Amino acid sequence: MGIKILVLGIGNTLLTDEGVGIVAMQQLAKQFGMREDMEFLDGGTLSFTLALPISECRALLVIDAAELGAMPGTVRSFEGDEMDRFLGENRKSSVHEVGLLDLRSISLLTGHWPEQRALIGIQPDIVGWGDALTPAVAAAIPEVRDIATKIIARFTNYSSIKV
Repeated sequence: MGIKILVLGIGNTLLTDEGVGIVAMQQLAKQFGMREDMEFLDGGTLSFTLALPISECRALLVIDAAELGAMPGTVRSFEGDEMDRFLGENRKSSVHEVGLLDLRSISLLTGHWPEQRALIGIQPDIVGWGDALTPAVAAAIPEVRDIATKIIARFTNYSSIKV
């Protein structure tokens, strides 16, 4: 079996744009289908239970709504150390009970934070009760999918992945 990539969608689909990570992860799961070297996981609003799947992967791709200080629907990706810096500098960027920074700390304590890692953050417009993405954030999903596909291709070095 090749490299195991964990694609982790984070968010709450009942809080409008907060659910964008889940929506994007679900679309990627459909795009890539069932592959032995990839796992797609709905991380919901995070919990310490996610430390186990993170410890078992060789590459991690996280997709989440994030406070980027930008226009709604803006997409930015952070890879490797850049992801770690973003998490450290943006402690208040998450509405989750347990943040990705907390999971990183647990992973480092247990000796496994994937060397290959990336975060795709999408600037939300509205985080409030609602079960659909706002138009600006929904329009960003194709860009998220394209960026994720390129990151996954780099993680795997597969030339067969459509970019």
